[in-house]
Amino acid sequence: MATSEQLLQALQTVIDPNTGKDFVSSKQLKNLTIDGGDVAFDVELGYPAKSQISALRQALIAAAKGVAGVSNVSANVSVKIVAHAAQRGVALLPQVKNIVAVASGKGGVGKSTTAVNLALALAAEGAKVGLLDADIYGPSQPMMMGIEGRPESLDGQNMEPMENYGVQVMSIGFLVDQDEAMIWRGPMATQALEQLLRQTNWKDLDYLIVDMPPGTGDIQLTLSQRVPMTGAVIVTTPQDIALLDARKGVAMFEKVGVPILGVVENMAVHVCTNCGHVEHIFGEDGGKRYAAEKGIDYLGALPLNMQIRLQADNGKPTVVSDPDGEVAQIYKAVARQVAVKIAAKAKDFSSKFPSIKISKDT
Repeated sequence: MATSEQLLQALQTVIDPNTGKDFVSSKQLKNLTIDGGDVAFDVELGYPAKSQISALRQALIAAAKGVAGVSNVSANVSVKIVAHAAQRGVALLPQVKNIVAVASGKGGVGKSTTAVNLALALAAEGAKVGLLDADIYGPSQPMMMGIEGRPESLDGQNMEPMENYGVQVMSIGFLVDQDEAMIWRGPMATQALEQLLRQTNWKDLDYLIVDMPPGTGDIQLTLSQRVPMTGAVIVTTPQDIALLDARKGVAMFEKVGVPILGVVENMAVHVCTNCGHVEHIFGEDGGKRYAAEKGIDYLGALPLNMQIRLQADNGKPTVVSDPDGEVAQIYKAVARQVAVKIAAKAKDFSSKFPSIKISKDT
């Protein structure tokens, strides 16, 4: 009969392609039982991986069957996404486990397109995802997510999120007319944003993607201090000017204690649709070099591609309109890296502690 040592040794040869570690030493393998030739065990992943679970299960079963005396293997691979720590002193939202800010130092680098495809990619992998359009002055998510109408309020105080493609969405764009200009000073915009975040009935989210307004001004700083963020993704183009501003975005998050999950390089290369000529319109590898210099993860490069723009403009972003295409695969790889990085972070234990109330009564 096979021993648990032999089985653990065999199962240790199966490496998680996302983390580069095995499931035994990372303590993800649980409940190993051996009954004669029958073996059963569970593997728990801390990130969504719907597209990979079947292959992982097959690899684990094959490894276990390689041990002498094993005839039947039952392997259960499941996903459990938990809340991870945010900045010190900022309480987590009750219905949201992890908040990820998608930010850029300047506008026009494709931050909103990246945010929406990141949200859709996480949802495609089986996570419960929300998308908060925090760009008060230029809300674009209603159009990109193909959602019209206004959110309902069942109690006259909180709003129900709008939904499409399995993602819960909230934006100031649902509450004001499309042609109306938001002529607000910073504090008003910040207050509106806090209400959008806290007065939306998010339904048990694993991840809330926040499409931040571009820049590093008052609104961005207040948001970074008051919103419990698990981490931030910085979007830039390879152009030196864009990188200059991306640096400011990184510096702002570092100052308020929000970890940088990585850099996405957008519009990295253009391939001519007629002749296939490859041209680096905004320069080459600027984002990659910056990430290496700062010691930040480089999450991936997206091409300057007309289809990405057309799909977003038509309310059917790339990940849903062409899920098996090359560009969607890049977005999915970026999303997977973000989720894996979050899973490796310190967990949130604040909910385990009793709240301390100080009373004036003696």
